[in-house]
Amino acid sequence: MTPQQSNKKKMKKILIVVLVVSSALVCGALVVNSQSEKDQSLVAIIMQGLESFHFQPQKINDDFSKEVFKEHIDNLDHYKRFLLQSDIKKLKKYETSIDDEINATKFQFFEAATLIIDKRVNEAEEYYKTILAKPFDLNVDESLEIDADKLAFAKNKKELINRWRLNLKYSVVDKLYSLEQDQEKKRERNDSDFVEKSFAELEVEAREKVLKSHDQWFKRLHQLDRDDRLSGYLNTITSMFDPHTNFYPPKDKDNFDIALSGRLEGIGATLQEKDGYIKVSQIVPGSASWKQGELEAGDVILKVAQGSDEPVDIVDMPLDDAVMLIRGPKGTEVRLTVEKIDGSTTVIPIIRDIVVLEETYAKSLLLESEKEGDKIGYIKLPKFYADFNGTGGRSCADDVEKEVAKLKSSGATGLVIDLRNNGGGSLHDVVQMAGLFIELGPIVQIKAREGAPYIMSDVDPRVQFDGPLVILVNSLSASASEILAAAMQDYGRAVIIGSASTYGKGTVQRFIELDAFLPESLKNLSPLGSMKLTIQKFYRVDGGATQLKGVIPDIVLPDNYMYIEIGERELDNAMIWDEIPAASYKKTNSIKNMPEIIQNSNQRVRQDSIFGRINEKAKYFKESRDATVYNLNYKAYKAKREKEKAENKKYEDLMKPIEDFIISNVAMDTVGFSADTSKVARNDEFIKSVKKDSYIYEAVNVIADMR
Repeated sequence: MTPQQSNKKKMKKILIVVLVVSSALVCGALVVNSQSEKDQSLVAIIMQGLESFHFQPQKINDDFSKEVFKEHIDNLDHYKRFLLQSDIKKLKKYETSIDDEINATKFQFFEAATLIIDKRVNEAEEYYKTILAKPFDLNVDESLEIDADKLAFAKNKKELINRWRLNLKYSVVDKLYSLEQDQEKKRERNDSDFVEKSFAELEVEAREKVLKSHDQWFKRLHQLDRDDRLSGYLNTITSMFDPHTNFYPPKDKDNFDIALSGRLEGIGATLQEKDGYIKVSQIVPGSASWKQGELEAGDVILKVAQGSDEPVDIVDMPLDDAVMLIRGPKGTEVRLTVEKIDGSTTVIPIIRDIVVLEETYAKSLLLESEKEGDKIGYIKLPKFYADFNGTGGRSCADDVEKEVAKLKSSGATGLVIDLRNNGGGSLHDVVQMAGLFIELGPIVQIKAREGAPYIMSDVDPRVQFDGPLVILVNSLSASASEILAAAMQDYGRAVIIGSASTYGKGTVQRFIELDAFLPESLKNLSPLGSMKLTIQKFYRVDGGATQLKGVIPDIVLPDNYMYIEIGERELDNAMIWDEIPAASYKKTNSIKNMPEIIQNSNQRVRQDSIFGRINEKAKYFKESRDATVYNLNYKAYKAKREKEKAENKKYEDLMKPIEDFIISNVAMDTVGFSADTSKVARNDEFIKSVKKDSYIYEAVNVIADMR
């Protein structure tokens, strides 16, 4: 049976299941309305889709039920500000019956949990208004645990109200500190409209602002309807399969398509929602965020302000609503209040813009170290782009081949390919690109849940570059980047240099439109939305998956996040690492002295003051992130924030120009530069950034050791 025949058989099975469910609704003793019919058909289609198409379908049993129960409660009230232990006890009776409900397309647990959370939200609205009506005692030592995983649900309402009091006090203390800082800056600037406020006046203003942000938050909570709650519940179920399998209601899918196409002007960051927080998962190369430089993957966006307007708190805001606040016309300013990975907060101003396409393309430079002398080619590849629509657009494999040719003709004897922060893209181009450096052979294995793996191979016997090759990666190098690095590592063709591991996303997703599975008799129920589900996994030519483990570099260099778990492994329900038989391939044996290369690099890094300070900074990040208890005494809180500022200031000059590092353009690239001032400015910034980059400099040293 071919894959197409298999898929048709699976689709037919889904249609049969939906028809059976529909017949049960019509013939059953209970009278049902079109909404319940739609909900039940939706669940039936989703579950059959998962069973038929997901790479690793789950057993829908009591264990599955327990996980859904736990996850849905967590999603409803991750920070334990609404539900009581008695509520959890009431819902406990559903803990092992959710699987039965799913199979019968029933919603008892969902309905019961929704009733309780809505009731508790209404009660909490009175808590915050009463608490914020009078000043806090800011001199008393009280502490707040901000890590929700370390908290239990409140035993009773008295304990819950006190938890609200502590959380609100924390918000006021934090806002008060920001207001004091703003006032200090205005005083230093001698602003003409500056009027000094007393501490008491600032405290009142802080409470008013916290009250306003909570009013907005509760307004959003009250706007959540049954469909919103049901979407969350269905996503709890789909996420049990893996974190990239999601249900998209029609409006969410529209927003996903807009974000994917990049047509709207904005800041150029890929966002995801987790536990009520909006997290940056990727910065788009060439975008406004990329050019501004401060926003990073892993940052959590807490507030959004339009220019100098009052910021809007987006905690617990639906992702599509948050995205609408962040988007905007080119040339307008958005200010993001961001929590960094180390726990510190900062305001990042970004001028919205369209993506500068040239900044997404491969570009190259010539590198020289005065002590080594040889010219080394450097290629920066922000993403694996391709002409997916066949309209004559650019291909990254073709562009990299051209850059390699230019560098060789300019005398480059070694090559560094920089895949740091490259989130992936075209798989076809990865295979072509790998073929530039080997004669022939497999590059990646792609495995569906049934049948033998499909092998994508380089079939071009030409080798465009056979000299020393280094590939730079980091913890945000993902998917296609990991495939190229893994292939070159397996062939022994390149030395891989980077952080402890790459991202570890080794899975392939596909969208299915749920309406396609509705029989004609139920077409009135559309639109149902879409589902993105994992259908395949990537495997290296040596048989190991890139999933979860990513690619472990041959040479591991210190970086800011080396002590913090980042990447696929931090996601709930991430699919496991496994392996399949190796493909038939022949190592190049082009690297003769790997142990010596690694030893020399390790020795240089130990003696390098910059890498030593990066290691210190990474330890500080880890220490700050682990410190989850905050003292709410204002003086103690202020001292903590001042210490954070001082620590961060210590590392401001971390990346400074390396004296004996010589950077230049390939001669043919400078033709016509003077006629385009924006291109000149971007090129100057590119050269400056490379000259400060200790990782690239170490890559040049490694290439010298490879000869």
